[in-house]
Amino acid sequence: MNQEDRRAGRAVLVTGCSSGIGRAAATRLAQAGYSVYATVRREEHRRELESIGLPGLTVLCPVDLAVEAQIEAAAARLTEALGTRNESLYAIVNNAGGGAPAPVELIDTAMMRTETQARIVGPIALLKRTLPLLRLGGGRVLWITTPAVMPTPYVASIHACDFAVNCLARTLDIELARWSIPNVMIRCGGIKTPAGLRTTSDVERLLCNTSPEGRELYGPALTAWAGDMAEFDKKRSEPSLVAETVLRALDAPRPKGRYSVGHLARLATVLEALPQPLADSILRRRFAS
Repeated sequence: MNQEDRRAGRAVLVTGCSSGIGRAAATRLAQAGYSVYATVRREEHRRELESIGLPGLTVLCPVDLAVEAQIEAAAARLTEALGTRNESLYAIVNNAGGGAPAPVELIDTAMMRTETQARIVGPIALLKRTLPLLRLGGGRVLWITTPAVMPTPYVASIHACDFAVNCLARTLDIELARWSIPNVMIRCGGIKTPAGLRTTSDVERLLCNTSPEGRELYGPALTAWAGDMAEFDKKRSEPSLVAETVLRALDAPRPKGRYSVGHLARLATVLEALPQPLADSILRRRFAS
């Protein structure tokens, strides 16, 4: 049986497909022959995806992983569609999420609460509804995350979720091993996504909305960091590279537990492998002002 035949009748649920990595993955998987169910939060994004005209691509909307009722409704629609089309759920690709840069002292806690819901609690709620389907389909779970489980200043609200996802994916890999449901982390370095490319404007907005004391404490360091990120942005990799990695992880009979993709992803993985005090010391010196 060739690869295209293996993909036929296998459904993949991809979250967060309005743009960037999620959209690239959803369209690439549909082009490759998987039956793809792509979630988006807004009606205009549903229309944009459907206008591509891929027969294997079904858009579920609205699906905000920070809203429990929308998760329940999406799972019910997915279950019904799979039964109608005689498809099996082969994989879930957890990609939804966002976040904005800020020092911990200046974090918008309401925004972080929403991000935590979308990146951690929401995927758990989704898995609770879909794991019975994954067991029937001999499936797997993929997690789109950053590559390094180590402290990085000014993005704690984003990377704290990645710390948690690392723990969650590795724990699930153990708990679900008896049913042969692997959990795979796609660890992305610098990728050209709308969120990744708006760092400068996010920092400007943060400094505009914070207190005079906050601007005095963090303004110069944040402005310098945003300048460094603007240079970093020029070297970001295309989302299509992540989409190809997702396809490879789905096609593999025995996928690796971790794949690294994107600008500086492998370097970050090397830093993560160092003893924690040494890695912390390197980062402290790198970002010391």
